Amino acid sequence: MTGVQTCALPISLELHRSRVLRISPGLVGGNPPPRRGAPGDEQVVTTTSAGEGFQLTVTGAWLETHDPGERKFIKIGFLLLENGETLPDVTIAYQTWGTLNAAKDNAILVNHAMTGWSDVPGWWPSMVGPGLPFDTDKYFVVCPNVIGGCQGSTGPSSIAPDGKRWGSRFPAITIRDMVNAEVAFTDAIGIEKYKLAVGPSLGGMRALEWAVQLPDRVGAICTIGSSAVATGDQIGTASIQIRAIKSDPHFNKGDYYEQEVGPTEGMGIARRIAHLTYRTEAEMDIRFGRQMQGDDTGRYAVGSYLDHQANKLPQRFDANAYIALPEAMNSHDIGRERGGVAAALATIKIPVVAVSIDTDRLFPVRLQAEIAELAPAAAPLVTISSPFGHDGFLVEVYRD
Repeated sequence: MTGVQTCALPISLELHRSRVLRISPGLVGGNPPPRRGAPGDEQVVTTTSAGEGFQLTVTGAWLETHDPGERKFIKIGFLLLENGETLPDVTIAYQTWGTLNAAKDNAILVNHAMTGWSDVPGWWPSMVGPGLPFDTDKYFVVCPNVIGGCQGSTGPSSIAPDGKRWGSRFPAITIRDMVNAEVAFTDAIGIEKYKLAVGPSLGGMRALEWAVQLPDRVGAICTIGSSAVATGDQIGTASIQIRAIKSDPHFNKGDYYEQEVGPTEGMGIARRIAHLTYRTEAEMDIRFGRQMQGDDTGRYAVGSYLDHQANKLPQRFDANAYIALPEAMNSHDIGRERGGVAAALATIKIPVVAVSIDTDRLFPVRLQAEIAELAPAAAPLVTISSPFGHDGFLVEVYRD
């Protein structure tokens, strides 16, 4: 690992030491080991798919009849959205670690990535706990599940006030709507100010929005593999994935929850496309090259690998959420109605650390460099050297 610096933040969060922890192979580009109540534990299951023992599902969302695991829930009332619509009776699912001190000034907000959820150790191992970067002997770590998602917070798979699932009626949301929900959640749990807001990818977008919109509510931010604005390449890639889901004959315009099968094939195609953007050309070539899978399917090994990724996601995620969250990411523009990106970043007065991954082709280094260069109190750009592309923030885990 080269070119990595220490984050200049008011906590001992360090992104590089001399030793690199390799996550178990099951975590590389895949799901963490299951935890009680974790995504994938319970789904609406119908028939068994061929090839890998996975099952076709209607949705991989956490539903009200499922084991909540370590999730906590809190209602924040209604949420007025940027488009003028109102999302009523919003519930936020969240998890916490550590203890909030008497002064209530030791809280850290972790904003998860697109297919992440509130259980940080479940998707970001070796980061939360005693003696770890988010040291629970010192800090109170909070992670809410984002609205529009599918792991307990209000989203398309949630039950609407009329007793039916939102489905196609779920309103379009933006990054700023997500942050407004997080602010209401923060008020509800009694935290006035976070010491740090940190997040990768989608989570980094929200952390940056906190810094611009609410500098009095957060002491510093760390944005990892993220950007100040969604690029044309990102929007284009997301639009193809969304089209794949909507083209699935089982999508039914988003109202598939009462069916026997949901838009699994469409979401699988979307996941295959996304996974290639999360990793690198070099990894795919070195790891698979032109090897055949060696079974009776006649598949290339890389095709089998992508099939595996595609089969896993519907076990823990919802197709409508896979539309709502990328569309929210597409809306991301820190400079919208603020005079442009440079002007918006110039207003940030709190410490900022932007972390890039040198092989990230979805969020290339220049996007984090822009944040580091234009935010007045930003530290020099931190770059993680990893062969795993955008997924480097998951695969490369550092500690003392």
